[in-house]
Amino acid sequence: MAGTYLADEGYIESDGEPSTATVSSNQGILDMNSVDEREELVYRLLASLPRSRLAAVQKRIAGHLQFDIIGRLPAEISLQIFSHLTAVTLLQCALVNRRWQTLANDQSLWMKLCRARNWEWRQPSRIHPFDSPLIHHGAGEANDSDDEGMGDSDEDGDGNGDSELIINDVEAAKAELTLMQAELDSGFASTSFTGPPVLDPTPLTSGTRYTIYPKGSPGRSRLKAYARHSAPPVLKTLGSTSYITPDYKLLYQTHMKLYNRFLSSSYRLSALQTRGAPSNAHTNTIYCLQLYTYPSGIQVLFTGSRDRTVREWNLTTGLVERVIGGVHSGSVLSICVHGGYLASAGSDRRVAVWDLEKNKLFKVLSDHLDSVLCVRFDEERLVSCSKDHTVRTYSFPDLTPQFVLYAHRAAVNAVSISKNLIASGSGDKSIKLWDAKTGKLLRTFDNHHSRGIASIDFRPPHILTGSSDKHLRLVNMNNLQQGWSTSPEYRYDSHAPPPDVDPLPFPSVAAVLSGSRLMCHVCGSENVHPVPPSVHGPCVHADLVRSVVLGEDFVVSGSYDLSIKVWDRKTGGMIADLTGGHTARIFCIGFDRTKIVSCGEDQRICIWDFSHGIDTSFLHLS
Repeated sequence: MAGTYLADEGYIESDGEPSTATVSSNQGILDMNSVDEREELVYRLLASLPRSRLAAVQKRIAGHLQFDIIGRLPAEISLQIFSHLTAVTLLQCALVNRRWQTLANDQSLWMKLCRARNWEWRQPSRIHPFDSPLIHHGAGEANDSDDEGMGDSDEDGDGNGDSELIINDVEAAKAELTLMQAELDSGFASTSFTGPPVLDPTPLTSGTRYTIYPKGSPGRSRLKAYARHSAPPVLKTLGSTSYITPDYKLLYQTHMKLYNRFLSSSYRLSALQTRGAPSNAHTNTIYCLQLYTYPSGIQVLFTGSRDRTVREWNLTTGLVERVIGGVHSGSVLSICVHGGYLASAGSDRRVAVWDLEKNKLFKVLSDHLDSVLCVRFDEERLVSCSKDHTVRTYSFPDLTPQFVLYAHRAAVNAVSISKNLIASGSGDKSIKLWDAKTGKLLRTFDNHHSRGIASIDFRPPHILTGSSDKHLRLVNMNNLQQGWSTSPEYRYDSHAPPPDVDPLPFPSVAAVLSGSRLMCHVCGSENVHPVPPSVHGPCVHADLVRSVVLGEDFVVSGSYDLSIKVWDRKTGGMIADLTGGHTARIFCIGFDRTKIVSCGEDQRICIWDFSHGIDTSFLHLS
């Protein structure tokens, strides 16, 4: 019967209209004046429920209890908040909900993170910037044992040493976060050489730069790019005017992948040249090299040799694209490439400057009285150093002589420039800092190593050196308390120092720390003690350190002990020990964000590729 309510065990069934008592009861609850009264009523109701029902109630009201403050704010304000977060925290925020995911993936946030580390997006070229060939030929021992690239020390007089998304679901986000925190790659193949090149009947493209010396040399072999790729090109069909929208999140993640590759020593080793291959390769010891990126974005490698030539290598095809020769009558000991010019220095006492665009010799300098061991230049000046104990400076590009810097007591083995400062390292164990504008000697670091200094790199305020004492040393020229050394002057065990031990007879960085506690840069222990010079820890070179490079995160060194070592720039802890690439002394190394290149007495050019399987075509490599 309509309008009649039948009560059955507390259940009231209605044909559509609630009872007057029910309405009155609900209205009474809503009419409570105090929120506290309502809260007390709700609490009593919940307390009257069996425990098994409380979880169900909690689940039903959970949505009313959550309030996304960040998500409710205007996007501009939310992004401003997110802009203070780290990369890992942003990835964690992307796991919260879709709104946070959209905010955490905003390109402006990742662009800020990238630019804080000077990581810029480069429009990919149609040719992958690094794809080295894999050539394997036997390499015997070098038939010459001398090294013209270093001068004598003032104390012993012997020529020792010339040294690489957007999240659709939670699982993908978790995987991405894990990858960002640590990409531990299993692709380690430190000695993986693979087979010969593939013959290809396709003629060379018209854009190839041809050999300009020697005259009458045979046509270049038509060898195609080899089978292995570090990664496939980003866009195989890119036109010359195609534009890719920068993905700064991808850029950041790629840099972090490469960083972790270095930390985990995950690389692929290949040889650009071995003895006698390719056919137009160097025919003798390779003393020097430099990576160079043309304005077009194509990266190449220049090498200088005892065969008196400089060769330009296409890293995509593995071919020699240019042979520069005919000017040096002795070994090419040092090269420098910058802004479309190449400078080469030789044992014939000459410095030759080449215009790469015009394919012609620009000028020859013949002012030094002995072998020119190192040459460097920038937009304003060219600096060279020699066995004749001097450093010479020239204005650039007109190459007018400026200063002859006399102060070293032995051969000046290495020189480095940064704006208006010049740093020189000598066999007399000292580093000297010069004012490039006036030629004035600003500071001398005497007895910087226990033996002659073989190599130097300079990025103010830090000076990095390698020595024939087998060690590296990095100092802050403004504050000697900031720096490190690989010297075995300290050890990292719990034993007390022997009572008759004296420290090394030169003021290492650790020695001037004025009472600060010493720390092992390998294990982090502060329980370190002096040890005799004859005791070597596991994290040192076993022979002269012939080449050093100072990077943003890492320091790389190459030694006569046939190894290349990677060090943490801040602490000096050894990160990687690269061996198996060379069979004779390493003379020069270079590295960028994706690879290390090395050359030496065995006529081999090795490429230690840390970017294998990673697309790096949008990275600025330098």
